[in-house]
Amino acid sequence: MNADISKSLEKRLGRVHAKLRLDIEAEHEAQVFGQGINFFHIENLRSSNFVIPTILKLVGLYRRGCRNATRIQIKRNYVTSTDLPKVFDGFAILQLSDLHVDVSRDTMQRLTPILQKIDYDLCVLTGDYRGETFGPYDETIAGMARICAALKKPIYGVLGNHDTVRMLPDLEQMGIRMLVNEYEVIRRHGERIYLSGVDDAHFYLMDNIEKAASGIPGDAFSILLSHTPEIYEEAAHVDFNLMLSGHTHGGQICFPGGIPIILNSVLPRYMGSGAWTYRGMSGYTSVGVGSSKVAVRFNCPPEITLHYLQSI
Repeated sequence: MNADISKSLEKRLGRVHAKLRLDIEAEHEAQVFGQGINFFHIENLRSSNFVIPTILKLVGLYRRGCRNATRIQIKRNYVTSTDLPKVFDGFAILQLSDLHVDVSRDTMQRLTPILQKIDYDLCVLTGDYRGETFGPYDETIAGMARICAALKKPIYGVLGNHDTVRMLPDLEQMGIRMLVNEYEVIRRHGERIYLSGVDDAHFYLMDNIEKAASGIPGDAFSILLSHTPEIYEEAAHVDFNLMLSGHTHGGQICFPGGIPIILNSVLPRYMGSGAWTYRGMSGYTSVGVGSSKVAVRFNCPPEITLHYLQSI
């Protein structure tokens, strides 16, 4: 670990948070993904990136799955709220999630021209920039730089369970304001809304919603970015108006009708993809742009999402 990066992270995150995150990452490098937290998931199988393609090739579905993984859809979601200032009516937020740029190379090539053609006011990235959960990340940083060059600023992001905190300085140098249990004020014509983001809550368990919400007025319109939607209960009780997440991939390999075989999350299945509500809080779980482990998809096309805020 580069000493300069370590000091930079301590200054940025605080000594305790930086030390905990780095220590857990170091342990993870030598252990099976999940560390006892998940009893089974496809990501736990180191051989899955060989076994799954082999099975799909044998049944003649591999090429179709690869093609499916590059057919990016643009989804639109409308969020209404009485707390939203009128000047933010129509405010558009572009969400990209689960890019896995080093695994999903063909999809990333399709993504760049799409990004250059759409209009939005703000972009949010909800984690999982790299494909593996350990090891080098140079290819991820290079891929993210190409994507950021096609994005309009401002850009905000959070880390996912596949991401190392050591990527933080590189991502911020690209112009992404990474939110690690922090919030930012978004201003428009003298009015404001609040955007918060938490560190990974799925594997690293480094989320701190209390800190991320500190300083946000109780009557303000606020948005929470969390890589995983699994903390929906805490987010609703803290009175966030909107929660944007990813992580699930919508199952990635689904039965007809988009019914997931497996969701790598502990939450109600209706929250596994798309728009949902809980205790008055609006939520959206993106199925992601990239693919996890193997760049194939079935009955669950990749997506980028435009969220339109509406004042009522």
